[in-house]
Parts: sequence; structure tokens; C-alpha cells
Amino acid sequence: MKVNYHTHTTWCDGRDTPEEMVQAALARGFAEIGFSSHARLPDVVEGNLTPERAVRYAREIRALAARYADRIRVRLGVEADYIPGDTAPDRARYAHLGLDYLIGSIHWVVAPDGAHVPVDHTPELLMAGIRDHFGGDVAQCLRAYFAQNRAMAATCDFDVIGHPDLVRKFNGRLRYFDETAPWYLDELRRTADAFAASGKVVEVNTGGISRGWMEDAYPSPAFRALLRARGVRFVLSSDAHAAEAIDCAFDRFGNAEAFARFPFTDARRPGRNVPAPPSARGAEMPPAHTLSAV
Repeated sequence: MKVNYHTHTTWCDGRDTPEEMVQAALARGFAEIGFSSHARLPDVVEGNLTPERAVRYAREIRALAARYADRIRVRLGVEADYIPGDTAPDRARYAHLGLDYLIGSIHWVVAPDGAHVPVDHTPELLMAGIRDHFGGDVAQCLRAYFAQNRAMAATCDFDVIGHPDLVRKFNGRLRYFDETAPWYLDELRRTADAFAASGKVVEVNTGGISRGWMEDAYPSPAFRALLRARGVRFVLSSDAHAAEAIDCAFDRFGNAEAFARFPFTDARRPGRNVPAPPSARGAEMPPAHTLSAV
């Protein structure tokens, strides 16, 4: 059954409207399509839902779900950023939208001086951020990125972990770090442990392929192997920002895993995913529940 729960439209930084995405999904034989506009509530950030637009976005997706109910299942989601001390992918923060699911992602890594360094905007911005806020230390930046991922998985209440090694996006061209280095593989192992303890689903995301930056998905084959060995479940997504990318490279990955589908519940706990107990957390960032509510 063909499904995709990670898509973007004109409500955030996508090119096509939600209805155009639904029509593309129908044309390509999808059984379910989920929308996951970017959000950093309560912040107002370009390319993300504002508090006011988030309500209208949810209303439109629900209307589409009703209109196409006899042809395809339409799900309402959000891709919410985790920036410690600022915003978090917590259900309580987005409860007023009545979401079907919530993706937690990291697009900005918090530097020691408090700066937010974008990891996937442009190679130039990433390199400048490492130079200016991490003293040129690539390993320090990437360790901070994975620590932030571990903290998000351990302390936030959401369903799907989005593109967990997004820092690889520009590595194919920049070669700014060695993906086989012992310190990097150790970060992957520690992060795989944290993801497994959280009970959350991890997406296999083909967005880097559709945008021409990569030849493989997030997470990398090595990272996927570590996650698979720990019993972590996967969901396949294209992170589509345009209708033609809605099933990008699905033919390459569609049979590679036993992919999960909505609802993303943890088999070890009834109901929806919840943060891991304190004994399993080992979080290295401030707990998300200390952040201010919307």
C-alpha cells in the first residue's frame, strides 16, 4: 500500500497546493497522503506556519479529507522543529489543530553561544555557522546536532523522527566530514540507542534525492542498520515540496523495510507514543516540557 506522510505545500515552503498534491497522489496510486507543513510555534518564521495560518491550514486539510474520503485517505500533520529553549514538537503545543500525527525534526543546531545554525539551508550558511559559532570545529557541530536529536526523541511527545542525519545533505559535495570516522559512528550508535528507547518511528526520507543533493536517503545505510538492529520501525516518505516528487525513489526503497503506517503507536505501550521514562532518557538538552507553552 502506497503512503506518504511527509509533504509540503503552499502553506509553507512547498510549490503546489494541497489539492494538487492529493490529485498527484491519486494519479500515482496512493492509498494515503499526509500533509506536514513546517511549524515553529509560537514563533513566526518565514517558510513556517504562523499561529493564525496553522488554524486555517488544518481547516483546509480536513476539508480535503472529507471531499476525497471515497478515493484516498488524507491525514493532517505538522513537521515541528525542536530548538531547545524556543520550540518543540510536543502534542500539547499543537493540540488545538487536532493533528493526526506530528513529525519532530531539527533544521537548526544550537551552538554553544546560543546561535541557531541552519544545517540544510545552503552549504554557505552551514559552513559560516560552523566557522562563526563552533570555532570551525565540524565534529563539535555534528555532536551537538545528534545530541539535540537524542534530547528531542527522549523528551518530546510526537510520532515520527524526521530525517535524523540531515547534516549529511551537503556532505556529498562539500565532504566536510568523514561518515566512517569512529567519532561519527559513535554518535550514530548513541542516537540509535536513544531512538529505540523512545519507541518512536524513524522516517526513511528521500527528499535529498529529489532535490539533487544526495544519492541515498536519510538515514544513511549504516544508520538504518543500527536502527534496524535495535528494533526501530521505519516509515517511508519523500518530504515532497512539489507534486512530482511525491513518490521520489519509492521504487528503490519501497521493499527495503517493513514500513509502518498511521497510526504510529508504540507496540510496547498502548496508545500514542509518549516520552521515554527518565531512566531511559540520558538527555543532553533541556527537557522540552520546560519550554513555554503556546
